[in-house]
Amino acid sequence: MADVVQYRLERMPDEFEDLERRGLFTRQEIAQIAKQRRKFEYRLKRPSPLKDDFIAYIDYELHLDSLRQLRKKAANRELVRQGKKKTKSRKSVSDFAPVARIMEIFRLAVMRFKGDIELWFRYLEFCRQRKNGRMKKVLAQVIRFHPKVPGVWIYAAAWEFDHNLNVAAARALMQSGLRMCPNSEELWVEYLRMELTYLNKLKARKVALGEDKGSLVRDPKDENEEKWKDENKDLFMSLDGEGKGNDDHSDMFLEHASGLLKTIYNGAIEAIPSSFSLRKQFLEILEAIEVANSEELREEILSDMKRDFSADPEYWDWLARLEMPEASNTGEKNEDAMLSQLQKATQVYEEAIKIVPSAMMFKLYIKFLMDVIASEKGELETSGLSNHSSSNISHILKVYEKAETMGCLTEELACEYISFYEKIGELEEAKKVAERLCNGKLSDSVQLWLLRVSLEMRCATKNSPTPSKGDMLSILDLLKTVITKMSISEAESLWMMALKLFASRKKYFKKLIELSLISVAKYGGSDNGFSLPSAIVNFILEKDGVQHAREVYKRFLALPHPGLVLYRTCIELESNLASLGDKDSLVNARKLYEAALATYDQDSSLWKDYHALETKLGTSETVASIYWRARKTLKDSAVDFTSPDQ
Repeated sequence: MADVVQYRLERMPDEFEDLERRGLFTRQEIAQIAKQRRKFEYRLKRPSPLKDDFIAYIDYELHLDSLRQLRKKAANRELVRQGKKKTKSRKSVSDFAPVARIMEIFRLAVMRFKGDIELWFRYLEFCRQRKNGRMKKVLAQVIRFHPKVPGVWIYAAAWEFDHNLNVAAARALMQSGLRMCPNSEELWVEYLRMELTYLNKLKARKVALGEDKGSLVRDPKDENEEKWKDENKDLFMSLDGEGKGNDDHSDMFLEHASGLLKTIYNGAIEAIPSSFSLRKQFLEILEAIEVANSEELREEILSDMKRDFSADPEYWDWLARLEMPEASNTGEKNEDAMLSQLQKATQVYEEAIKIVPSAMMFKLYIKFLMDVIASEKGELETSGLSNHSSSNISHILKVYEKAETMGCLTEELACEYISFYEKIGELEEAKKVAERLCNGKLSDSVQLWLLRVSLEMRCATKNSPTPSKGDMLSILDLLKTVITKMSISEAESLWMMALKLFASRKKYFKKLIELSLISVAKYGGSDNGFSLPSAIVNFILEKDGVQHAREVYKRFLALPHPGLVLYRTCIELESNLASLGDKDSLVNARKLYEAALATYDQDSSLWKDYHALETKLGTSETVASIYWRARKTLKDSAVDFTSPDQ
């Protein structure tokens, strides 16, 4: 290893002498460079060098070469200022050595990590920037090692097309790539773009020679001008023979482009028949260029898409949005035109919900209408709505009703339905819808019940900040209905809402505690995560103090399975008080630990916490007793706390 490193270093003196002779680096800087290179070379010659070793060496050499170039330019400017430099200086060994060294490091890196496509592309980019003649060789290597990566073929074809101006080679590479990666959408699209770009270049050449006019790229301004001329052709006088040859050439290019697009399109959909995005991209390309029979091609693509994707909600959403462009080319919005486009789009959606009656289809329909309102108003407001916006709002409500009627209303859509009524300020209507949905098929939806309870609370506090007794009782009855239906984990958010709502009302809070006791007795407590008894104990501790908290947690602990989380909460409460000198709390903490270990005797963390408590507040006898009990129960292997002797 040392011999190889030494050999590589011995090839550098000529470069160092040249750098010193030209005044780009001092002798001390060159010594430092040699030291750094020696370190990097040894890292590369390790038995298993890392990718980061190669990258760090390459980055170092790139920064060093950038510094050399900056100093060289500064030196040249100084010579010009002094009037000593009149001709361009010839390149020397220090100009070529850095590129050759970086190329060699890249070569070693990609041979070591052949599967790293990112490293290969970095190598290719360096070759392209430095133009050192190694590009073709590196491209051949990366294609040999990564023939299934579409980006490799696209990069190679783009280099041949743009740099070498070799269209035949670029076309051959793209076709080879399509044979290797027939399912790549990106490859098909880029192949079409390349062929159309080449055709447009040929047409531009004809235009430059005066043999043709225009281009394949569609220009909206030119389209409007041509349309106006066609409509007013009687105003123009035609000259015999003028433009006839040009029209023939234009027709030839337009027909060639049309045939090219159709051929590639047919090949693409045959290779990837299930790709919707591929056909969208082909249609976008068709609309951006000028080809012969463009309307026929457009209708063919649209009919193929309807045939193959009529059961896909995404297709219908795209088709409807196609009827409403984002904005006109001039930036002006015609009210009648916008209304007409909106009607066409809604007709597409109405047809879609008949063919694909699904929740996703209704969701996309509603989102479209929301986007229309947002584009008109900027945001949905309860006041100052225009007639058009009001009609869109009523339309959205009808769509929600239709989704409910057709049985396509999911939990998410139902929550959005109620929230929409809230946004437009119709609280009573939102309340009615929530009640109807909660008593129907979505009666198990926690989010829906949460919305309903929050609506009841908002309606109760609408006229006065403090709800009446009747309102509080109705909310409590509502909570009782839903809480008894669901397990504690499912209704966690409802329980927390109820605790916050009734925390300051003792009468109702006591009733809530009774409900919680029934639920814990029915479903049991939690060993991890959310624990209802723990939440109630913490609420009471903050509100009424330690004594009331003890009374409540004792009631919960008397139940069959109160849960480990409750034991830990109660132990923490008593341990904190015991650490302040309360002996009764220490006794209570020990009782709680013993009760918890009676059920969870294989929980090593519980034993460790008990041992830590006795170490801090107990005696040596109690510490030793807990240690040996834990060791006996846990079979030695799980005991990892310190023995009493240590």
